[in-house]
Amino acid sequence: MGRLFVVTLDGSIYSCKHCKTHLALSDDIISKAFHCRHGKAYLFDKVVNVTVGEKEERMMITGMHTVVDIFCVRCGSIVGWKYESAHEKGQKYKEGKFILERFKVLGPDGSMYVLGQEVQVGGSDDADDA
Repeated sequence: MGRLFVVTLDGSIYSCKHCKTHLALSDDIISKAFHCRHGKAYLFDKVVNVTVGEKEERMMITGMHTVVDIFCVRCGSIVGWKYESAHEKGQKYKEGKFILERFKVLGPDGSMYVLGQEVQVGGSDDADDA
């Protein structure tokens, strides 16, 4: 395996909860109004230090989307996904954007997200805006 190149961010940072690799800046949050089976999820304009999985079609609350799961480049943990395309015209703003599941990352203050009552029982496995 080759040498791992990891980007170090400055500022208010979200990082992998397993290995603390930097993933995104709070300044790049587009929306905190997303939800997934683990609770809250945030939509980001850009993230770093991730690899992507295979494209797949997923039905979400707001319709069908083509997405790729995103994984921490250092430890391989799944941290969210990227919207490749949206089938609904009103959802096109998500294309090229990233979801980080709050349960899977550390907040800027190093805090972990604790599962709360907002977790949807029997809901979609995927985040979508409420």
